[in-house]
Amino acid sequence: MKKLEIKIFTILFTIFSLFSLSVLTIFQIQNYQKEKKNIETNLKRLLENSANRDFWMENENSTRFVDATIYTVFLDRNSEIIGIISYTEDGNISNDVFTQAKKIIKNNKESKLKIGNLYSNRYSYIYNINHAIIMIDNLETNVRLTYLLNISILLFLIIEIILFFIAKFLSRWIAKPVEESFEKQKQFIADASHELKTPLAVIMASADALATNPKEKKWLNAIQDESERMNKLIKNLLDLAKVENKNTAKVQEEIDLSKITEKTLLTLESLLYEKKIELNYEITKNIKIKGDSEEIKEVLSILMDNAIKHSTLNGKINVELKEDKKTILLKVSNKGKPIPKEEQEKIFERFYRGDKARNRDNNRYGLGLAIAKSIVENHHGTIKCSSTSDYTTFTVSFKKEK
Repeated sequence: MKKLEIKIFTILFTIFSLFSLSVLTIFQIQNYQKEKKNIETNLKRLLENSANRDFWMENENSTRFVDATIYTVFLDRNSEIIGIISYTEDGNISNDVFTQAKKIIKNNKESKLKIGNLYSNRYSYIYNINHAIIMIDNLETNVRLTYLLNISILLFLIIEIILFFIAKFLSRWIAKPVEESFEKQKQFIADASHELKTPLAVIMASADALATNPKEKKWLNAIQDESERMNKLIKNLLDLAKVENKNTAKVQEEIDLSKITEKTLLTLESLLYEKKIELNYEITKNIKIKGDSEEIKEVLSILMDNAIKHSTLNGKINVELKEDKKTILLKVSNKGKPIPKEEQEKIFERFYRGDKARNRDNNRYGLGLAIAKSIVENHHGTIKCSSTSDYTTFTVSFKKEK
């Protein structure tokens, strides 16, 4: 199960990391393209203005309305430098500008626009042969983009640390139900094997004894009794498998829940009388739901069987069926030993039994309530248990069809 958790963590962390990296990369590309477009626009605009050479010469020391360090290098017809104007407040022109301009003239035999790498190139320029070179100093852009890149890298590392813990938490959260399901499956196999092993051992021992002493009828009775136990267990297992199989086509038809409840209770009247259990019921007429009538009967039989088996001597069982605007409620209560609060959820698990010794003696395997829960959930309902010092109540709730 640890391998599954590591696998889920790796997938989640990789997806999260790629997403955060993509966002930060897009942010960097957008900023880079914005800076590049701004430089290109300034270069082209200034090249057009540089055609009025006399104006720029006369206004060389005027106020500069530019947001970057820009130089105009004027050329004669032989591409020789005849003047340089700096559009900065101090107007200083370094020797590096002159040297860079000479390299541009030497390396370019035709007009050219070059932006270059804004992270490393010091100058971007537009060169118009025999006319002018417009140069932009990229130093501020270099610093700005490098600063943003460093911030993005730092932010990515911080996000990665946060994502590491988020992915770890989510991988545990996702793997937990799988682990629980796997453990329940192992427990189910162990419990089923144990329950089948006991009657099988009795049958084998009785068969051996019967072979030795064929006149002893008690060995034959033991074989019959244990065979019945095995048959009941296998039937319950098959019923549980059937109702839990999501791929099995379910018969969905409108059924009268009120009539089904009444008929089920009527079939149990003789048993209740025999056990001296008082039955009180209150059933609202004409309550209908969509579902499988046989499965609904099974739920009622399981709940009533459970109530009868756990009722006190001369006990009492109350059954109530009612509805409101949104919900249909079926309640089965019995007077008897209360179920501890910590067990009220567990009793719906397969093979779970509060009093294991007593239940085994009564041929009870802890499958009935698991079957009832699966059937109710297949009908989009819920089932829960509540218990007080006097009564234990099972409540089945169905949503009304719109």
